[in-house]
Amino acid sequence: MRLHILGICGTFMGGIAALARELGHEVEGSDANVYPPMSTQLERLGITLKKGYAAEHLQPAPDLVVVGNALSRGNPAIEHMLDARLRYVSGPQWLGETLLADRRVLAVAGTHGKTTTTSLLAWILESAGRDPGFLVGGVPANFGVSARLGPGFGIRDSGFAQASDGAGSRSSESPISNPQSPRNPPADFVIEADEYDTAFFDKRSKFVHYRPTVAILNNLEYDHADIFPDVAAIQRQFHHLVRTVPGNGRLIVNAEDTRLAEVLAMGCWSPADTFGIDAGDWRARLLAKDGSAFVVSHRGRELGEARWSLTGRHNVMNALAAIAAAHAVGVEIERALPALAAFRNVARRMELVGEQAGVRVYDDFAHHPTAIATTLAGLRAKVGDARILVGMEPRSNSMRMGAHADELAPSLADADAVVFLQRPELPWDAAKVVDALGGRGRAAPSVDALVAGLVAQARPGDHVVFMSNGGFEDAPRRFFAAWVKANA
Repeated sequence: MRLHILGICGTFMGGIAALARELGHEVEGSDANVYPPMSTQLERLGITLKKGYAAEHLQPAPDLVVVGNALSRGNPAIEHMLDARLRYVSGPQWLGETLLADRRVLAVAGTHGKTTTTSLLAWILESAGRDPGFLVGGVPANFGVSARLGPGFGIRDSGFAQASDGAGSRSSESPISNPQSPRNPPADFVIEADEYDTAFFDKRSKFVHYRPTVAILNNLEYDHADIFPDVAAIQRQFHHLVRTVPGNGRLIVNAEDTRLAEVLAMGCWSPADTFGIDAGDWRARLLAKDGSAFVVSHRGRELGEARWSLTGRHNVMNALAAIAAAHAVGVEIERALPALAAFRNVARRMELVGEQAGVRVYDDFAHHPTAIATTLAGLRAKVGDARILVGMEPRSNSMRMGAHADELAPSLADADAVVFLQRPELPWDAAKVVDALGGRGRAAPSVDALVAGLVAQARPGDHVVFMSNGGFEDAPRRFFAAWVKANA
């Protein structure tokens, strides 16, 4: 079958393309913006990329058009697709019906940490010999691809069995079993479960198509102001996800999040394990202030110590969620904890671009004030009194709309200096953020000006972090090149 994917360079749709190609389909796609890491992955897979959304890209007609949620009515490709009566489907529906219906799905939902937690969970299962399939909203360094099928198909009929590591004895705490023999283990599929809407013709959240056996509810805050009027609307979508988890499945829920507690209060029909540093069934005791070492316990019993390269309280929470979900499908804690030491995070999650002349440069996928604050707090705990400089692009729909404007300055509390990209088309005045930074901030009208401003301020010993959930015109690497040149 020949598939044409609209919006193919998005992290999710790029993963769909990789899975479709692995299934043996002929795959091509179009996108308005083509940039790494997804464009690099797709080109490596031999998938043809077409820039823009011209109607001609759908001629001759493909067998099926898979539509990304970034496209809407009025788009030339969409209008041609409808006028020509081409067969079309959303990415989540294609995935749910083509692949996930025959897998034991472990879904990772939450406002923050989905990509890291999904990658962690897939890596823990991989380290335990499970060979999971997965789809991640990025490229996990341990795998080098954002998606893969994993082992063969087969309907998964789950039940419960006794936990093997002694972490729990009640049926609600025991791992989800599978009737297949050890020679033919369960076909697990780990997926990043986004609450964003599915497509222009399906305004439900993507994750309602996945029907997971295990669902992580990592956290819940207001986001996606372009589609959700308030946090209650997001909570309703999360409850729709809860409704799809079977009674013999498992929910893994952040015990420190009151909004998630309100979601479960709407109705819950599956056993739930909770996690947190200060509350929950699964807990962590920090051995290092920056979160690089911690002890994991379950219901008061300490099970082992973890040491890894990630930092920040938020990443410790992500690790607890992944460990709990892996345990729910029978992975012993003795297999899960050592996997953390070998875990390498996803591209653009505090990715070290380079170090030169005493300056370390990072590329971070930032989309929300809470994510910004926790990331910088983790870096601050690691670097102590060293200066932290931030280049920021308000790139997400909510950021561009100004939905988080009042929270941006407080989220940058751990930064010593901030250069804020205020493109001419930004519909709100960034001066309110810059002014609130009290002399630590300035605005720049272009990426060129932003990079130049940071180069002028930087000095040996600094940590320079670029934060954006878009391409940012390759600002981190442009800064690094300029810094190297200036200090040659």
